[in-house]
Amino acid sequence: MPHGPQDEAALVAEAIEGSELAFRTLVERYQRPVFSLVLRMVHDRGIAEDVTQEVFVKAWMALARYDPRRRFASWLFKIASNAAIDQLRRKKLPTTPIETGDPDRSSILDRIEDERSESPDTLVKRRELSSALEAAVAALRPEYRLVVLLRFREELPYRDIAEATGMPLGTVKTNLRRARREIEERLRKDGVV
Repeated sequence: MPHGPQDEAALVAEAIEGSELAFRTLVERYQRPVFSLVLRMVHDRGIAEDVTQEVFVKAWMALARYDPRRRFASWLFKIASNAAIDQLRRKKLPTTPIETGDPDRSSILDRIEDERSESPDTLVKRRELSSALEAAVAALRPEYRLVVLLRFREELPYRDIAEATGMPLGTVKTNLRRARREIEERLRKDGVV
């Protein structure tokens, strides 16, 4: 089944008309990216599952207000990011490295295969840098962490991040610049760079 914009628009239109099958197809298509984003924000698999379910319930209930001129994914990510930030504010959840429980990570066997070609020193340095970088991102305030994850994990362009978060484009760029500065300062402080 193609996943082009026309296909998505047709599914959304059918879902707005009340088609549960069309909405279920949209859920199946976006469940993993939404869960992945939420998990990276809240760092708890159980909470991420609950928030993801909440996101799709909210999306179903708000579907009539969806503007088809916008990308459905951006609209859905906005609901997800708001729900994750609300959860963080309510629970004051501790931060942990973003790699923990990441559903998009390859299996340990795949990672071992990829790492065989690297020298032990290079591998150790890369792992240390990766761990320090993950800790630095996890320590960011939720609004900064969100734009970093949307930009570098989900690979969304700035305009889509602005649309998904409801932030003005300038704010997205400012938050990314500030987040990068905080990450760099933390890495320097930890002696990594």
